[in-house]
Amino acid sequence: MSRLSAFNSPLLLGFDHFERILDRAAKSGSDGYPPYNIEQVGENGLRIVLAVAGFAEDDLSITLEENQLMIRGKQGEETGTVYLHRGIAARQFQRAFVLAEGIEVAGAKLDRGLLAIDLMRPVPTPNVRTIEISSGGGKTSTAKTIDMNAE
Repeated sequence: MSRLSAFNSPLLLGFDHFERILDRAAKSGSDGYPPYNIEQVGENGLRIVLAVAGFAEDDLSITLEENQLMIRGKQGEETGTVYLHRGIAARQFQRAFVLAEGIEVAGAKLDRGLLAIDLMRPVPTPNVRTIEISSGGGKTSTAKTIDMNAE
């Protein structure tokens, strides 16, 4: 059975990269552990907050692979503890977030069992580009870039 793609229109050329990102996001672990929130911080900031109670800084790793933010957690083995009941999960996890183009990771902080990862979207500078039209006489065209922020 083939999958119907939203990007298979002949008018959407060059969107293969976005289709791969969507496929990767759909395949990422969706078991719900650890739970997380995504918060808007300011006009151009986001924060991902994961509930990682019981994990120390050394038990966690955060990596950015292309546009995929990967958070992994693995607790060390406890020795000598005999449990009569074990209701607190001490399992490893891997949580992935696909970031939009241009999103930058500003930092991460672990506080009271919550891992907060700050993301920033730089404000783009609008550029207007004028394309000169040449006649069929073989003259090569040049393009000018106009910075809209320049006064």
